[in-house]
Amino acid sequence: MPSTPALDEIDHLLLDLVQIDATQPLHELGDKVGLSPSAVQRRLTRLRRTGVIRAEVAVIDPQTVGLGLTTVAIVELMENDDAQHAAFCARLRKEPTAQQCYSVLGQWDYVVVLVTVDLTAYREVSRKLFIEDETVRRYESLLTYEQVKPGFKLPLPVPGSGHPGPSGRP
Repeated sequence: MPSTPALDEIDHLLLDLVQIDATQPLHELGDKVGLSPSAVQRRLTRLRRTGVIRAEVAVIDPQTVGLGLTTVAIVELMENDDAQHAAFCARLRKEPTAQQCYSVLGQWDYVVVLVTVDLTAYREVSRKLFIEDETVRRYESLLTYEQVKPGFKLPLPVPGSGHPGPSGRP
């Protein structure tokens, strides 16, 4: 991947806008940041090419498609072995119900966010991912009650300061 470009304030404004709605027409984005549609297109193309924008996706409400249970699982592996960790991560990357997986420091090795139809489906997935996997020492499940904040929008730092502005903006 090419090196990450230096981002100026207009780049940050564009990134804030496309994090909220990536389908906005170029002329609307341009009106909001003070650029022509072609200048906006050039900047967005550069941000995609350099990997600042990794993907543009549709965020689907899980409830509307029958996925009623989100579970956070914390997992400890048997050994601190590179091969075990690599194999565990590979399994999680292939598992469609695994929405996020983080390697963490402390007594646990991973935090995994899974989305399933219901508790029965989660039990099947957890059996496959955690119980039947001989490299997993233990895991705990935290069944969620309510999504308070989905957290898809990154709080971009103020250019030059390294610190986010109020609500992520300068």
